[in-house]
Amino acid sequence: MFIDIHAHAYRRPVPFVCRFCSAEELLKLYDKADIKCGFILPIVSPEIYFPQANEDILDMCADYPGRFLPFCNLDPRLLTNACDAPLDTVLRYYKDKGCLGVGEIMPNIPMRDPMVQNLFKHAQAVGMPVTFDGSDQHGGDFGLYDEPGMPQLEHSLQRFPKLNFIAHGPVFWHELGRLESPAQRKPPFYPDGGQARMRPLTGPIQEEGVVPKFFRYYGNLYGELSDAYTPLACDEDYGPKFLTEFQDRLFFGTDTCGPNHRYKMRELLLRWRDEKRISQSVFTKIAHDNAVKFFKLSIPLAGSGE
Repeated sequence: MFIDIHAHAYRRPVPFVCRFCSAEELLKLYDKADIKCGFILPIVSPEIYFPQANEDILDMCADYPGRFLPFCNLDPRLLTNACDAPLDTVLRYYKDKGCLGVGEIMPNIPMRDPMVQNLFKHAQAVGMPVTFDGSDQHGGDFGLYDEPGMPQLEHSLQRFPKLNFIAHGPVFWHELGRLESPAQRKPPFYPDGGQARMRPLTGPIQEEGVVPKFFRYYGNLYGELSDAYTPLACDEDYGPKFLTEFQDRLFFGTDTCGPNHRYKMRELLLRWRDEKRISQSVFTKIAHDNAVKFFKLSIPLAGSGE
């Protein structure tokens, strides 16, 4: 059984870019994949997708109680387009409505931009975790920009020690091993809508990158695994060791964007469990129980035998 902490759905279809699932289509995928429930993350920044309202997510969650759980999302430029916007007022409103986190934060501005830091400050004050995506370029993409080695993320982890960061996206996960070149981080977008071929990590991993080091240094860093498949699967010795070492701070996620989405990370976790590369306990925590504990869900722990 799985809990998906990162999925997308639109109440009504949007005409371009990505054919997102409807709520009903997402549930069909969940039923086939033994996914008990999922968190729906609104897209509010316009860099590549059509923005949607937090209220759309709340409506879908109300229509399917027990299957969908809501995040809210705020573009850090909201209200005043300034670094002193009173975003805590908005966050408290949506927390009272039942939203369990903030994200997916993905405007294409630097993570250390004062407006992003302001959003982090208020999320920490309100007590809501943040899920973010990253980019290796500033302009022509979506996601918070950071340099190789992710110094802006490290600064934010240090500056907001009581804010739980849920990392997501290839820019983060491809630093599981030491980069041979910056092009390994993410394929760039071009004005015609195309993407260059990236040079993903290939195993075995000879030297650790900053990701495992950040997990060891910063207890407020968590990871959502939907974009971790390639860097984990490239080394079938190191990958299971990483999952085992950080078993308490990793979550299953799908980042479902369309009705034909393939859940490759699910397949990898099941295979590594069956091959005993990871223990049943590690599998259960990542697939289900960590989400129950972290978000204080009223769902029995799968590892409890209930």
